[in-house]
Amino acid sequence: MNEEWILQKKETRRPFSTATWVPLRASVTDEKGDVEEVGFVGDVFACGSVAFPPEHRELVEERLGWSDIGTGHDVAPYAYKDGYYATIDQYQYNDKQPIGVNLVFEHPQPVVGGRLWILHPDLVVALRLIKEGTEWVRPEENFVVVAREILDARGRHRLIEIKREFLLDYLAARNLSLRLSSYRQRVENVSSLEGSEYGNLKEHEEERDGGRYQLLVRSLNDVFGGGWAMMRVSRTDVDEDQDAPVMGPETDANTELESSQGHRSGYEGVRVEGEFWRDEWIDHQSQSIRVRGDADTNLPQFIVETDGKRMASADLTDEDIGRWLWFRSSVVNELLGNRGFSLDWYSAQTGGILSTSGLKTHFGINSSDLITVYASDIARLEPWEQRIWAAHNVVPEGGVSSELLASQVKAQPASTHSVESKLFDSMRMLEAGFRKTHGISLFTHDIDDEAVMQHVTRFVSRDQASLLRLAKELVRAFSDRLNVRELRKLAVHDDKEKLGSNKLLQDVLAQKVGAEKARRVFAEIAGTYDMRLGDAHPTGSKVTDAIKLAGIDQNLSYMKQGEQLIHNFGRAVWFTGKFLFEQPAGPKP
Repeated sequence: MNEEWILQKKETRRPFSTATWVPLRASVTDEKGDVEEVGFVGDVFACGSVAFPPEHRELVEERLGWSDIGTGHDVAPYAYKDGYYATIDQYQYNDKQPIGVNLVFEHPQPVVGGRLWILHPDLVVALRLIKEGTEWVRPEENFVVVAREILDARGRHRLIEIKREFLLDYLAARNLSLRLSSYRQRVENVSSLEGSEYGNLKEHEEERDGGRYQLLVRSLNDVFGGGWAMMRVSRTDVDEDQDAPVMGPETDANTELESSQGHRSGYEGVRVEGEFWRDEWIDHQSQSIRVRGDADTNLPQFIVETDGKRMASADLTDEDIGRWLWFRSSVVNELLGNRGFSLDWYSAQTGGILSTSGLKTHFGINSSDLITVYASDIARLEPWEQRIWAAHNVVPEGGVSSELLASQVKAQPASTHSVESKLFDSMRMLEAGFRKTHGISLFTHDIDDEAVMQHVTRFVSRDQASLLRLAKELVRAFSDRLNVRELRKLAVHDDKEKLGSNKLLQDVLAQKVGAEKARRVFAEIAGTYDMRLGDAHPTGSKVTDAIKLAGIDQNLSYMKQGEQLIHNFGRAVWFTGKFLFEQPAGPKP
């Protein structure tokens, strides 16, 4: 350790009132060595907090400090004999005089031992948090971590802290300010002050950084040595042989007194100790967007005209705004990359994105591969979601999606189906046909269509590499799940023991329609499979041949190529079911 470490100037110059994370309660002690011997190093940070309304601010500043608000103050409920009950969240200045709110509770564990810290349930519910492990997250904001606890190796609490942004929102809703009282201590025992890192330091006390610092330099003998005394008082009038002995009043005649005293010394070395105390306020900014529902004054603007004209989100909230917004299709991938988001298809070119806020954003794809959304649908989203959309906002081009207009303006929703939904419908119908006709499971395991559809989507295709990855996802969803063992029983090919899943299914189809027709049906599945193999090496003639075999027009945009890949693959699955089990129900791909 060194002089900078013991003086703690780097740590004390950073107040929590401007920090990202604010400790609500802390008791962090890190020690190395024996406290009574040279070589010992100790580092302590402790903190307590109470939230107060503005009418008690002056009293708090004048009367309350570390001993009143720090970790030594009792956080517990209390029942008075007259019927008054002080709840655990009440901070009382005097008996029955609550003036503040505890945000972290202490819960002693009777019998089993230990002591738990509990984050105020009102704060948890008001901010709509859920606890995952040692973290409290807010699902409505992409599961952002709002508060967290740190435990030691024995499971004891060391720290509970909260992000200041969310704390201020809660404090504003309740019109409270948080008073923090913190203490820092650093200690090192050295053999001698001279020649050590602290040789130039002298004991002193100073006011700095809104707090008080004190440096103590004492010999270990002064700290741990000194005189001691012991007394033992015992009774002499108890008959131990009696079954139910009773002691009488205590007198000098029936008591004995023994006493001893001595002096402890011999502690060698010097204890260098730096301590810092600070009381500070965490004040809200009179805005509570999450808890009270105040308007967010920092919402983004969106491009609404072909000349780049922008309008503030707050001006787009009216359902009668009569405007649409345009976005790059990449916005869908970014949104789906967030936990809790999902994609649902309504028609061939329209769908909805469900977010963790519970809102579903209805979108359409236009002729320029842009995502179009009615403006008020974006303006009503959570602020953080709006900022994601705003990052992909572009100048209008290609008009509003025709199918979106059909739904939102003409009230005649399109009767078309997306290639994604038709693919999964076709797989389900083919599976049902094998179960009904052959009494077998076509696939070795089931999948969650909705979950897999988040990866098997045209939006994934942004370039050739991502197009090849889409092919891999298609193969995983279909070919890799085919029940090779059961298909081998149905196959009649001479080399069926060597054939893979696709070839076995093709052989089963060939028994019904002939080898050539089966080959044509499976051509696009085979091409997709070869594209999957090209994912590791996305260049060369083999990849080009595979893309061509999959029936993809490389003159199209990559998103349309992705759509075509899914369409062709799904169509091959649909025709397989049609030829094997006659016309299946459902729309033809």
